[in-house]
Parts: sequence; C-alpha cells; structure tokens
Amino acid sequence: MQDVIDRLADTIRAAHPESPLCIRGGASKDFYGNCTPGRDNNLLDTRAYHGIVSYDPTELVVTARAGTRLIDLESELLANRQMLAFDPPHFTESATIGGCIAAGLSGPRRSSAGSVRDFVLGVRMMDGKGDDLHFGGQVMKNVAGYDVSRLMVGSMGTLGLLLEISLKVLPRPSVEMTVTLQMNESDAIERMNHWAGKPLPISATCFYNNTLMLRLSGAEPAVRAAHLKLGGERLEDGDAFWRSVRDQTHPFFQSNQFLWRLSIKSTTPQLSLPGQQLIEWGGSLRWLITDPDLPHEDVRKMSKAAGGHATLFRGCKPSMDAFHPLSPEMMLIHRRLKEKFDPLRILNPGRLFPEL
Repeated sequence: MQDVIDRLADTIRAAHPESPLCIRGGASKDFYGNCTPGRDNNLLDTRAYHGIVSYDPTELVVTARAGTRLIDLESELLANRQMLAFDPPHFTESATIGGCIAAGLSGPRRSSAGSVRDFVLGVRMMDGKGDDLHFGGQVMKNVAGYDVSRLMVGSMGTLGLLLEISLKVLPRPSVEMTVTLQMNESDAIERMNHWAGKPLPISATCFYNNTLMLRLSGAEPAVRAAHLKLGGERLEDGDAFWRSVRDQTHPFFQSNQFLWRLSIKSTTPQLSLPGQQLIEWGGSLRWLITDPDLPHEDVRKMSKAAGGHATLFRGCKPSMDAFHPLSPEMMLIHRRLKEKFDPLRILNPGRLFPEL
C-alpha cells in the first residue's frame, strides 16, 4: 500500500491554490458541507487505500485505512459480536471510514454510547505539504498535549488527508428491543428527559408524527424489566427502523426541501418553526424539513437561544453557509490550525467555512 501513499503525496505536493483538491472516499456525503465551485475538478480519491490494518477483538481496538467501506469494517466487527458504538450513518453502501471520521457524524446510539470523537484513539494523516504524520495511538488516554487525532473528527478534510484511523470498539448488546408509544411532542420531550436520568437501558430515541420510539439494549432481564416499566408495543423489525433513521431512508427524510440539523438542549420545548420535525437523542437533536425560502437567520437564532446551533444538512445555497457561524475567537483558532496543517489552502478549501 506504500505505492498508494506515495501517489497521494505526489498529488498533494503538485497541487496549488488556483486548483485545489477535493478529498473524496465513497462520495456518500457529497451533499454535506458548503457549496464550493469546481469541487469535482481535482479529486483526491481515497478508495484505493483500503483494508483493515490490525484488529484485536480482545483489546477492543481496530485500525483501518481511510478508504475501507463501513459495511466491510462493520461486517468484520459483527463476526466477533462487536460494533462501532457511535452508530455511524452510511447513507450509501460506498461510505468509508475516512469519510465517517472527516464528517464527524454519529447515529441514533450517540446519546447513550458517545460521539465518534469519543472513540478515536489515533490517526495517520497527510497534511497539505504531503507529509505523513501520526497522532495518538491504540489505547485510551495516550495523548499528552493537544489531541490532534480527535481534532480531525468533523474537520471535513480541511486539515489533512486521513490515511488510517484507530478506533475503540464495543461488544454488541445481548438483546435489543424497540417499543412504540403514542403521545404528543411535549409529553415525549418531558419523558425522554425524565428517563435519561434513570438507570434504564435506553440506547436510542426517536419521536415523529406523535409516536415515540425507544430502543432498549442490554442483558435480556434488564431489557424485559424496562419494557414492563415503560410499556409500549413491541416493533418486530426494530433494526430496520433504526437503520432508516440513521441512513435517512425513513419517510421523513424523503423531501426535496431543506433539511436542517439542530443540536440544542434536550429539554427545549417544541420549536415554533414552520415545517416538519423529527426528534432524536433524547430531545437534543431536532431534524427540521422546511421551505428553502425560510430565512436561515430565524433557524439559527432559535437554535442559539436553545443553547445550541443549526446546520443546513441537505440543501445547497451559495449565499448561505452550511455550518453555524463561529465566534471571532473560535474562527481565529480555526484559521491558525489551517495555516499549520494546510498553509497553501489546497485541501477542501471552503468546505467547512469560507475562510478556511
């Protein structure tokens, strides 16, 4: 695989600011991020650098190359009854682990297990000068100083090209059950927050169209006891439902309008915004489908008032940034990082913020 790395390094070193590079793996998240002109002109394709470098089920650690498809990695983990606990969205079968880390997205299990950043142990990456760099390792708490490996999570390829990622994995639950309860949105928000403070094996929540879905995960006696306490009708094919939410094949997401992702305080009451909403993560993630003509300032103002931020997840408008604006202090930090890792701004410029 060294020949692949050498070719990637040569491509980066030959690039220049007038013709920057677009890093792409499986293209499953091409819709995500800012609209940047000429994005497809100079692709830096990571798919040739694929495969599992090392995997020790007894140590709960796996290292995979960035071009490795998520379905292939998860299949290997499944054979040992283990999983990526942050439940990464696939969107398509071509999704890669490199794209997963670069986008920094987590699925329905995130509220109970943690985010993708929590499971990254180390990375191998190539910066904007074509230098091959290593950060972190294969054990927890192995970093003294700035944790660059986790910095790469959600950076959208603006700081460097991911080559390899070491991740902590977890055992799969012995039993999982999905139950449905009928209630209104206010009651659902109140109950999800109440249950979050109780020792209940709730691994995922989803509220839509006056129906609250709960996934219970753990040992069979604990799951059975929780079901008896919480009530609700059992959903036979719960796995398919949660995949549809994770990968956005659920009917809610089948729209040509704008899709907003609002990360806010879980206790926030029902948001008075026009459009349809779907709630995850115990109330802290609100998906909003709305007309493209709705002023984005309204969405972001309400999100900020609720202690969070709003991302235009699907829908491209050149005049509108996809991600919530940063404070001047935070933008200064981002700029300095960009200058260190990609001084010529040749890697995914503008994909995260126009200034980067």
